[in-house]
Amino acid sequence: MPAQLSVNLNAVAMLRNRRDLPWPSVTALGRIALQNGAHGLTVHPRPDQRHIRFSDLPELRALIDDEFPQAEFNIEGYPSDEFLDLAEANQPEQVTLVPDDPAQATSDHGWDFEGKGNFLRSVVQRLKKSGTRVSLFCDPDATRAALEAARETGADRVEFYTGPYGGTYDDPVRAKDELAKLEASGRIAAELGLGVNAGHDLTVGNLPGLARVLPNLLEVSIGHGLTADALEYGMAETVRRFVRACG
Repeated sequence: MPAQLSVNLNAVAMLRNRRDLPWPSVTALGRIALQNGAHGLTVHPRPDQRHIRFSDLPELRALIDDEFPQAEFNIEGYPSDEFLDLAEANQPEQVTLVPDDPAQATSDHGWDFEGKGNFLRSVVQRLKKSGTRVSLFCDPDATRAALEAARETGADRVEFYTGPYGGTYDDPVRAKDELAKLEASGRIAAELGLGVNAGHDLTVGNLPGLARVLPNLLEVSIGHGLTADALEYGMAETVRRFVRACG
């Protein structure tokens, strides 16, 4: 089965926040994405609310519940008490935990599963009590020991950080090397019974290569590249293009 597409709305929210105006509407563009084949919506509410605002979350939850009940809401973030309270209040189908410092511009590395295992285990169990699927952000070259530690937390999935692969857009030799790392880690994850998601710097051009080496890929979360394309093609056609690229 092709990977499912979750549209990350952070870049849309960042554009909106440049002015104290209600457009572009995060909810309206989320609706267009779901109308045109996206399986879900992703947001990453950071403490400073520099893109997605906390007030966006109940609106997006209501959009899915009222109009697209088959779709999924994925909330990403560092598991602070504030973040966990937000997640529990808005009942996402999936929470993706990332090891970000609040000052980071974007997520750029996976968890140290062996060093943070006890911390993550308690967070994962708290989230799963409400029936939420939990995914953990993971380096693309994760070792078997790291992935075993990820599994021991009780998480359902890992999301491979594909930034290094995305950065090889002008270097096919390096792209091949990065795909080999993802293929090896993806194979181990499958052997351990972990579901596989992926995200960061994915495009219509590089998605097919990723899908080839990760036949067990369940979901991709895409924001920056998709939003950039939407400026050229419109959100509806862009989502259709990305869905086709997923396979």
